[in-house]
Amino acid sequence: MSITGMSEQWVAARIKQKRDSKCMPWKNLRDLILAHLDMRKRVDIFALSIYGLVIFPKALGHVDEAVLDLFDKLDKRVTPVLVILAETFRSLNACRKAS
Repeated sequence: MSITGMSEQWVAARIKQKRDSKCMPWKNLRDLILAHLDMRKRVDIFALSIYGLVIFPKALGHVDEAVLDLFDKLDKRVTPVLVILAETFRSLNACRKAS
């Protein structure tokens, strides 16, 4: 995953199944933020954490794999509009079903 600067194997080893989606624990991202030498990567990982934990929460203390993929595509300069719309629709639909 290019946003973290870590290999795909590193990311795959830390992905966990939570309910109906795959997520990465916030603890792993926090450790990366504290240990990474590149300040730009630290800020990117922090932004990823905020989006995953606050904007698109799925499991408490975990960042959804879809958000990880979104940030990976942003880093590769791929337009994320469809992903953002799909995730927004999913979130709104979940809120509607809950009320």
